[in-house]
Amino acid sequence: MSVKYKDYYKLLGIARSAPQDEIAKAFKKQARKFHPDLNPNNEEAEKKFKEVNEAYEVLKDPEKRKMYDQFGADWEHGQNFRPPPGYGGGFGGAQGFGGAQGFSGGDFSDFFETIFGGGGASFGGGGFGGAQGFSGGGFHQQRPQKGPDSETYLQLTLEEAYKGGSKSVTVQEKATGPGGHPMVQSKKLNVNIPAGIKDGQKIRLAGQGSPGPQDGPRGDLYLKIRLAPHEHFKVEENNVVLDLALAPWEAALGAKIKLPTLDGMIEMNIPAGIGSGKKLRVKGRGLGTGAKKGDQFIRIMVQVPKAESDEMKKLWKNMAEKINFNPRTF
Repeated sequence: MSVKYKDYYKLLGIARSAPQDEIAKAFKKQARKFHPDLNPNNEEAEKKFKEVNEAYEVLKDPEKRKMYDQFGADWEHGQNFRPPPGYGGGFGGAQGFGGAQGFSGGDFSDFFETIFGGGGASFGGGGFGGAQGFSGGGFHQQRPQKGPDSETYLQLTLEEAYKGGSKSVTVQEKATGPGGHPMVQSKKLNVNIPAGIKDGQKIRLAGQGSPGPQDGPRGDLYLKIRLAPHEHFKVEENNVVLDLALAPWEAALGAKIKLPTLDGMIEMNIPAGIGSGKKLRVKGRGLGTGAKKGDQFIRIMVQVPKAESDEMKKLWKNMAEKINFNPRTF
């Protein structure tokens, strides 16, 4: 039976001459791309994930990589596998594998197992001519690897983002249920929100991400901040803006107004003669930290009541006649 060649370099997206550190980087990139946690119910992604792991298992080890490479350039175009000279003892009748009864299939392809043996395969004296680096117990198990990082959104009110502090959040994670079946479960985490955090920033929770292959340590969980819409405030970069409605007489004569900030109510003096669209500043009541901490701006919006009665119309006409004012400059 012929076995299809698998180009491990192509699976990781690297050249055959790639150094060892580049192999590790390429593996992390591909593993994150196809990880089952990030591609739920996607059989093609799961298949790719297994292939990427298989490729890394070989290429990360200089001895296995050397053995793989010696099959030569003739393999690069996907021909069916035919063992090169010198490997007959390990494949002919499978004497070297103890009848190949230890093969379980596992997560490795036939190509991998043909070269390196299955999960429980035994390499005896007839296999590979006593090749060094292989013990009587067969190919060693994959070492535990750190799981991929995960990311989810965390919505905060502007007040929560401004003040920071501890917050209990519930996140969903994949787990193994009864009988080994995958399941989704909830878990609660206490998160420390940095004061002044902004929309789009991330909070890293070490060891709360996806579990690693071969019982490896978990990756990290990143909470990406989303700021909820606010009833009164708008966010402009590090600053927050409050639209303050004033009556014409308040704008004309000045007023003392109580208004909200992200740190509670304050009383502000509105200067006389202020126009609509002008801004007043409350220093340090925005988002961000340190020298980049923003401010709160009060944007004046003069509101004019409708002249709904004859008396109101008379008052407006009287004002127009007695006040020498032209709002236009052209």
